[in-house]
Amino acid sequence: MGTVTLGVSIAVPEPYGSFLQERRAGFGDPHAHGIPTHVTLLPPTEVDASSLPAIERHLAGVAALGRPFRMRLSGTGTFRPLSPVVYVNVVEGSASCAWLQKRIRDASGPVARELQFPYHPHVTIAHGIPEEAMDRAYAELADFEAAWTVEGFALYEQGEDAVWRLEREYPFGAGADAPVPRQGDVSRPAATR
Repeated sequence: MGTVTLGVSIAVPEPYGSFLQERRAGFGDPHAHGIPTHVTLLPPTEVDASSLPAIERHLAGVAALGRPFRMRLSGTGTFRPLSPVVYVNVVEGSASCAWLQKRIRDASGPVARELQFPYHPHVTIAHGIPEEAMDRAYAELADFEAAWTVEGFALYEQGEDAVWRLEREYPFGAGADAPVPRQGDVSRPAATR
């Protein structure tokens, strides 16, 4: 059956998601249009495809325990020089994100894993691009603000074309057997990129 690469995240809603994705592309990040704007709960993780039903049940169980929470983004930060990333700060909702990601990666679950760095919720706006472009991203989005209520999270799968596609949404409090059905490819056609 093979392996698949999965990620779990909280989508940044419109109009903020598209705005940040376009800005990321404008800074020269070649991966901008293949990665929906998000806050990561489970970083890219390779799993055996046969484990997908167990992973989906696990995520539904985590979502069933979750409750809506306020998310607020404000200003920019960076992981440089440790990692070539500039991001928008999560200034409200961090504790809820940390709670969720810890349960998703729980040692007793099907996607147990250690993180390379301590968990720090953020929205990437530049990754692995020239330093001048990273500096530009940091400065130009320093005044960015957005806020919304998070109602759940989603499972994404990375395709062979390196594009991340929505597989399933998990609304909070819906019950372990009630994930939203598969949504299909949410990537935009190449002509609109």
